[in-house]
Amino acid sequence: MTKSQAWTTERIPDQTGRVFVVTGANSGLGLATTRAIARSGGRVILAVRDEAKGRYAAERIAADRPGGPLEVRRLDLADLDSVRSFAERLRADGVRPDVLVNNAGVMAPPRTLSAQGHELQFAANHLGHFALTGLLLDLLAEGEDPRVVTVSSTNHRRGRIAFDDLDGGSRYSPMGHYNQSKLANAVFGRELHRRLAAAGSPVRSLLAHPGYAATNLQTGSPVGVVKLLFGRLLTPLAQTPERGALPQLFAATDPAALSGQFIGPGGTGELRGAPKVVRPAEAADDAGTGRRLWELSERLTGVTFPFPAAG
Repeated sequence: MTKSQAWTTERIPDQTGRVFVVTGANSGLGLATTRAIARSGGRVILAVRDEAKGRYAAERIAADRPGGPLEVRRLDLADLDSVRSFAERLRADGVRPDVLVNNAGVMAPPRTLSAQGHELQFAANHLGHFALTGLLLDLLAEGEDPRVVTVSSTNHRRGRIAFDDLDGGSRYSPMGHYNQSKLANAVFGRELHRRLAAAGSPVRSLLAHPGYAATNLQTGSPVGVVKLLFGRLLTPLAQTPERGALPQLFAATDPAALSGQFIGPGGTGELRGAPKVVRPAEAADDAGTGRRLWELSERLTGVTFPFPAAG
């Protein structure tokens, strides 16, 4: 896109009749994404860990500018039992999503294990979204222009998947394991694209990242240096959540967005600017890493996707 064609929310097509599931929809990028989709007429299911915060967010959006219907449902991505329960309730209630936006994230906490014993960031940022996608894929395949948008980060380029020490039991770094989880997001999105294409599925798998956006992901970090650096010192350089959400909104709604693409800001260093197609790190595109992470994720979550493996 040229600067004169810079993509904004004004270019989102009418989304009336389409159903979106947005994880982490009560704040930051998720809230901005939900607000823009609702204004375009889409029905949004706010998949949130804290239902009270989700209801407050929905009330704010509705009061600001009425649009598509909003519904709050509880989802704790770090707990695979909660992920299964969320998917089962959607199915039981006859909800058929058209788009899943895997947006929620945890950043740089002290070493913590999930309910199933996995490192928290890998559990919430990757495993929960992997399981949710697999559990909803058959419903998505029946949808209108169905898509899975997985939100990664520029930090995926600094990541390494430590297959021999995923939970940080031998060595834990809050930011190192965050970077690992964001690389896992990118690997998953690309491998999902390959498998969907091989299966002839109508579902598109896209990746997006916000560049540097001022959200509570940074300011809410319990790690002091992360909070100081990203939550205070660098804040003047950051985009608003509304600007940071543009790449995932483009990926979720624009007819020109193609399966397999990675959408990020088009400015210097991909830190800010209008959405454009960007290149993932080489590690994100490695088919061998994709297969290995996929097989591991199936084993750790117990979720097998309803299509044959690629290749």
